[in-house]
Amino acid sequence: MAWRGCVTKWTKTQLISRSHSSAPRGCRQSLYNQQRCGFRREAKRPDTKKGNGSQETNPSPHEASTPGPPPPPKVPRPTLFTPLMFTVGFTGCSFGVAAILQYETLKSKVQTAKDEEESEELEKGSQDTAYWHDWWNQLSGFQRQLILLMSMADDVWSGLTEGQKTVTGIIAVNAVVLCLWRIPSMQRSMIKYFTANPASKTRCLPMVLSTFSHYSLIHMVANMYVLWTFSSGIVSLLGKEQFLAVYLSAGVVSNMVSYLCKTTSGRLYPSLGASGAVMAVLAAVCAKVPEAKLGIIFLPMVTFTAGNALKALIAIDAAGLFLGWRLFDHAAHLGGALFGVWYVAYGYKLIWRKREPFVKLWHDIRSLGAGGSRPGGGAGGGAGGPRPQ
Repeated sequence: MAWRGCVTKWTKTQLISRSHSSAPRGCRQSLYNQQRCGFRREAKRPDTKKGNGSQETNPSPHEASTPGPPPPPKVPRPTLFTPLMFTVGFTGCSFGVAAILQYETLKSKVQTAKDEEESEELEKGSQDTAYWHDWWNQLSGFQRQLILLMSMADDVWSGLTEGQKTVTGIIAVNAVVLCLWRIPSMQRSMIKYFTANPASKTRCLPMVLSTFSHYSLIHMVANMYVLWTFSSGIVSLLGKEQFLAVYLSAGVVSNMVSYLCKTTSGRLYPSLGASGAVMAVLAAVCAKVPEAKLGIIFLPMVTFTAGNALKALIAIDAAGLFLGWRLFDHAAHLGGALFGVWYVAYGYKLIWRKREPFVKLWHDIRSLGAGGSRPGGGAGGGAGGPRPQ
């Protein structure tokens, strides 16, 4: 058994030695190389001494001639001189036109009252009830229904206050603009003219048009509900002409404040909505009547004074402005609220009470135009001109 084991061991040794000797040289070299690769030393890094540093960092002529990627262009900060001048000019024109409209409205009311008195005197006894009864019987069924519908609409309109009638037109304009946002072909024009952005090329006209622009139905309903709620109070305090001037001016002023804050912070994004103008109306009423009681539509049991509500709104918008909240345009809200408070405190005395010279100038210009159109209306006196005393 021992001899057999030695023979077997000798046979295996010979077979292994022959297989190694018969293997080609390249294979042995490859095995050697593979083993060596596993233990190959790490190549030396280039010397970073001072003497060789300049040679290593200098690019080759081919690399130097290849242009790298251009640096990102620097966006210049927009200037606000033109929007500021537009704000001042538009505010002045708004109050000037409001003063003229008030003058013309009062004049037309006086003339209408005189005409109604004359027509009533002429119609007394000329027509009796039988005439109107025969006229009603001659109408068709559709005409009668149409007249009844118009009569009901007239009763509803007559039941509204002066402020609610004025605000109805503003709500109608906002509804039309909301529908225009839903037209795909109008998207580019709507973004250009109905959103206020200090980085846009068109910056002045959107300061006015964005006051009537809402993309979301919920946003528009919320703003118009607040405007409808405070419309009676603000119009009773200022009159509809002065209210319109304050509303439009507040929209432009609030957008100007928004432009200033966006440019200062570098966050140039568009905004839209009537929130700035509505905040001015709310702030004006709350500042004028701070002891008035207000409530929440969904929580009628919760009441608070108008003065406290105004303070809370200003504090929330101020916090949102300084903390960088992006949910609303807090700068526009704050600008509109401050404008409303300023106007009822100082602006009314500085602007509206000093309108008399302007109205007198308009009256003189209108009188000259009316006198010149009459026959013989020259300065020499005639049938329609002024006569010397």
